[in-house]
Amino acid sequence: MTEAIMQLKKLVDESDNIVFFGGAGVSTESGIKDFRSVDGLYHQKFKYPPETMLSHSFYESHMEEFYDFYRTKMLALDAQPNAAHKKLAQWEREGKLKAVITQNIDGLHQKAGSREVLELHGSVLRNYCRRCGKFYGVEAVANSAGIPRCTCGGVIKPDVVLYEEGLDEQVMDKALDYIAHADVLIIGGTSLVVYPAAGLVRYYRGSKLVVINKDATGIDSSADLCINAPIGQVLSQL
Repeated sequence: MTEAIMQLKKLVDESDNIVFFGGAGVSTESGIKDFRSVDGLYHQKFKYPPETMLSHSFYESHMEEFYDFYRTKMLALDAQPNAAHKKLAQWEREGKLKAVITQNIDGLHQKAGSREVLELHGSVLRNYCRRCGKFYGVEAVANSAGIPRCTCGGVIKPDVVLYEEGLDEQVMDKALDYIAHADVLIIGGTSLVVYPAAGLVRYYRGSKLVVINKDATGIDSSADLCINAPIGQVLSQL
């Protein structure tokens, strides 16, 4: 155990008000590709940039292509929680962790047992009909061809926040409140470049800010503890 991980263990052991803010790097150890790393989606060749294909305007104008890309690249239904997901769920059970705030849409935190999970960008596991509002599980999209349709004939849309769409204000307010009142804030597996979600960390007022990420982030210099390593690898040692 390195000195940095020993410091992290001490912070965790002494706190009962931890909040975790995470991104795509939390799920890469479960086999789900992120966007910006060397083998991430942004470095693969598609007809359009991934950011374009996951935008609201592309969804409206190229709906069938959107669903083809979404089913192929955004659904990883066989993925299982890794050591990071499991450790966070354990801390919650022990009364140490108050909430997981995630930019991920894969549902792995809940699969690991976490209960208070604020999904800033929604979830692939929830889908709804744009016409009648009926809710569907992920299979309705995963097992469909072309544009998935409701029994009423309406389009079934994933309950995820696309580029150009606004975040849920209630979820944002709740996340902001958790962060503002946290004793320890752990930021993990995120490059902190996707706004407005990344801007939430500015509301932390404490002095125990921990950043765990493979690559450098824009707030490393203001962190009280910074560990450059895969988050599952780090948390599995605690």
